Amino acid sequence: MRTRLVEGVHAAGREVISIYERDFNVETKDDKSPLTEADMASHHALVDLLENLAPEVPILSEESAEIPFATRSAWQRYWLIDPLDGTKEFIKKNGEFTLNVALIEAGEPVFGIVHAPVLDATWVGQQGQGAWKQENGGALHPIQVRPLPEPEQAPWQVVGSRSHGSKEFEAFRAGLPAHECVSMGSSLKLCLVAEGKADLYPRLAPTSEWDTAAAQAVVTAAGGQVLNAHTLEPLRCNQQESVLNPFFIVCGQRDERWETALRASLKR
Repeated sequence: MRTRLVEGVHAAGREVISIYERDFNVETKDDKSPLTEADMASHHALVDLLENLAPEVPILSEESAEIPFATRSAWQRYWLIDPLDGTKEFIKKNGEFTLNVALIEAGEPVFGIVHAPVLDATWVGQQGQGAWKQENGGALHPIQVRPLPEPEQAPWQVVGSRSHGSKEFEAFRAGLPAHECVSMGSSLKLCLVAEGKADLYPRLAPTSEWDTAAAQAVVTAAGGQVLNAHTLEPLRCNQQESVLNPFFIVCGQRDERWETALRASLKR
């Protein structure tokens, strides 16, 4: 099924690209976030794909999020999708947007696909099996997080949001040893940690579960962690009425130096 899922997500990505390469209308949703026809085209393509492959598994998409918690709370297993993560980047046409598909079991992302159509790159993670990256239509090759280097020898690589900064993020950086910061859009930030190109991604600003679940599955399958910034427990899905995430941090490994900086940043 994994191969069919990847192929189906790629097909949805081609629909998105066909819209990306021409003029398109931008609407504003009730929460003031942007919506394009590409969001909806991807939503319909991914829902059709998942309903055909696994009709017994319910689906929660950013574009069909009105399903009440009274219904969702009974789900032990479901698909969680963000048809177009990084809509602002899509509108800016900088290529830093993704299609995200995750399988959630008992609140835990156990399988995920993150596809970046413009970059022609796909990340896949499966609990107990490992994580992989595919580029330019080639074969999937294994990826894993990297050991945290000593900052005096190699500055830590910290990823930040392209479009959503925060004072907490800047306070976190101020408490770190030598590091470099790279800005990027969408769930690509988590994937950088998963493939060992970055060490930390602190998200100290609002996100929703569909923004992170697929990439969280990739990160954990690659040996990393996605942790609630306040409790340092793994991020979980579908635990409450709201689908908003707490602040979180993505890491290849735990370390007291960044944990101290994180705690200080959250007290400000």
